[in-house]
Amino acid sequence: METLANLEAFMHSAEHGSFSEAARRLSLTPAAVSRNVAMLERNLGVRLFHRSTRKLTLTEAGETFRLAIAGNLEGIQAAIAGVAADDGEPAGTLKVSMAPTFGLMHILPLLPGFLARYPRIRPEWHFENRQVDLIAEGYDAAIGGGFDLSPGTVARTLAPAHIIAVASPAYMNGRVPPCDPEGLKELTGIVMRSPLTGRIRYWTMRDVIGREMPALLQESIIVNDPSAMREAALLGLGVAMVAVPDVLPALETGQLLRLVPRWYSDAGAISIYYASRTLLPTKTRIFVDWLSAAFRERRLAERFAGSLA
Repeated sequence: METLANLEAFMHSAEHGSFSEAARRLSLTPAAVSRNVAMLERNLGVRLFHRSTRKLTLTEAGETFRLAIAGNLEGIQAAIAGVAADDGEPAGTLKVSMAPTFGLMHILPLLPGFLARYPRIRPEWHFENRQVDLIAEGYDAAIGGGFDLSPGTVARTLAPAHIIAVASPAYMNGRVPPCDPEGLKELTGIVMRSPLTGRIRYWTMRDVIGREMPALLQESIIVNDPSAMREAALLGLGVAMVAVPDVLPALETGQLLRLVPRWYSDAGAISIYYASRTLLPTKTRIFVDWLSAAFRERRLAERFAGSLA
């Protein structure tokens, strides 16, 4: 079944004869509208538009398809969105993207309670370290931090994304804990090279009274994944700068120690992202509300705050 975004992109493009005008009406970029139409054509196995640098016109198959759904788009929208079953209960596939470590530790444990409340929703959860295109790729929501807020997408903040310095008790045995971030450079560093930029990420830390200081770890061990940084720290290989949620269980059990307490780096916010269109599927709306309530009940925003630990 086609996604709502693909059909909306097609109908608006057909009506206005332009991807750009359709994008303006849908609060998207022309590239996003073009991708959605191309995905629809690929899925149907036919070309719907004749494209040129100056004009966009329907093919014979495109006109036939337009006539078939014209006047019925609202019904199609409701059906695809899975607004509700006949008895008003939310239903349908809920496609969500999230980072593997964060999702497995903090989101997946919420699933039993969610499904007990909404048994007709079918989760399709993707655990991946990348920014997805919600509209073009047909996701209902994405959970993470640092996403580009593209046109047609909104974000609801769940918790802060704070980065802290950690090491294992075995590694720190016999070593003097540093009193500030500058002292971290004397210890073995576990750092990450970004798969996107090829650069090693360094952080500037701040304390609760607003002082700032660079945390220049040695490039002793280099990995390309945050979960690998955590595992290397657990193995006693050195000091890692990682997000609080990724190491919270290990901190609470004593498997890892926080160094330079009260110092942290602010990486923005952990948010849930979803499409801002008026007809938001009920399954998406109740998931956003459920997740926000779960974060409040479990006080995760406070527990993730590096400024409070």
